[in-house]
Amino acid sequence: MNTSELLIDAFGRIKEVVHEAVDRLDDKHLGTRPDGTGNSIAWLIWHLTRIQDDHLADAGGYEQVYTADGWHDRLGLPFDPSDTGYGHSAEDVAAVKVPADLLAGYYDAVHARTTRFLEGLSDEDLDRIVDKRWTPPVTLGVRLVSVISDDLQHAGQAAYVRGLLS
Repeated sequence: MNTSELLIDAFGRIKEVVHEAVDRLDDKHLGTRPDGTGNSIAWLIWHLTRIQDDHLADAGGYEQVYTADGWHDRLGLPFDPSDTGYGHSAEDVAAVKVPADLLAGYYDAVHARTTRFLEGLSDEDLDRIVDKRWTPPVTLGVRLVSVISDDLQHAGQAAYVRGLLS
C-alpha cells in the first residue's frame, strides 16, 4: 500500500460512517438535538463535509465543491458560502435542516473530489507547506491527518446521536 492508497482508505472509512449515520433518517431525526442543545446529525454531517471540502480544496489549489458544483444553493442554508460551521451558535446549528439524500450527495461529491486529489499524491507531497499561519507551518501531511481526525470524530458523534434516537 502506498501513501495515496492509505489516505484514500482513511477517507473511505469516513464515507462509510457518514452513510450509516444518515441512511433512512427523516428530516425530524436528522434535526434532533440531544438535550435540545447538542449538535444534530444534519449539522455534524454538513460541518464535517464543509471542513473536508474547505481544507482539501485549499491544500489542493482547487475550488470547493460547495461552490463549484452548486451545493451551497442546493442545500439552501442561510450561511455565507465560506462558512464551515466553525464557531456556530446554537441558532446556527438549529438552522441546518437538510434531507438525508442531500447530505449524502454533498458528502459523496466532496469524497469523489478528495479521492481524485489523493490519487496523485506521493510521499514527498506530504512535506509541502499548505498553511503558514501556524508555528510551525502546517504541511499537507499534517493537514490531511487533521481532517481525517476531525471528520471521524464528527462522524462518530453523528453515529452516537443516531443511536440515541433508537
